[in-house]
Amino acid sequence: MHYVINEAVTDNFKMKYLKFGSGEKPLVIIPGLSVQSVMPAAPAIEKQYEIFNEDFTVYLFDRRDNLPEQYSISDMARDTAEAMKALNLYGVSLFGTSQGGMIAMLIAADYPELVSRLALGSTACRIDGECFAAIEKWIELANNNDREGLYLSFGESIYPAEVFNEYKDLLKQTAQTILKEDLKRFTVLARAIKDFDITDEIKNIKCPVLALGDTDDRVLGGDALNELSKCFKDKPEFETYCYNGFGHAVYDTAPDFTERLYSFFNRL
Repeated sequence: MHYVINEAVTDNFKMKYLKFGSGEKPLVIIPGLSVQSVMPAAPAIEKQYEIFNEDFTVYLFDRRDNLPEQYSISDMARDTAEAMKALNLYGVSLFGTSQGGMIAMLIAADYPELVSRLALGSTACRIDGECFAAIEKWIELANNNDREGLYLSFGESIYPAEVFNEYKDLLKQTAQTILKEDLKRFTVLARAIKDFDITDEIKNIKCPVLALGDTDDRVLGGDALNELSKCFKDKPEFETYCYNGFGHAVYDTAPDFTERLYSFFNRL
């Protein structure tokens, strides 16, 4: 293991990040909504993205410490961009999944100097009431302090049935480690997704974009990738790839997902 966990320090906040790899090119990953911080999963994350280790130095950012009670996706994008600047990360390859993809799109639109190529996994450029239904259920479970119910609902929504069933007992065990502070943080981040809409800002994204998704996305819906494609319909350097049967968390479950990312980010 060669990863390190550190903090980006700005005038207004601190933000934890995971760093690994030894390449000259910077890759920034923004993960999606999670019940708990992804930092404890650092060994698994480094293993998952090991294909990048030689050519890239990888930075995976958490959300900022000490969240305000009201915290929008735009706020998350601003703060992540500020953390990137604090680490002198400009012209990066940027990859965001789910909520992280929403953040990544806003960074690419509002801070074009930070991003040279953008990849998106299982995300959307707008969220309506129907798309928000699964997330609203998670918020209710969190507000009711139903830790096990939250983890099981979350896992069942993002993973294919066979993966969920395989890890169901582990999810139950992990749920016992959820703290009250985790639940509060989760609800703040989850609420921010409601009514998200970047359709007017898409035109400001100038870099090449790759979007990947799955027809079996039970969070955003099976047509999520097509809807995203419509948002980017006027952009010439936009490409997509659609999986089938790997679920919303296709970025974790599809065996060739990281290879597709690597190919895109290594393209001249």
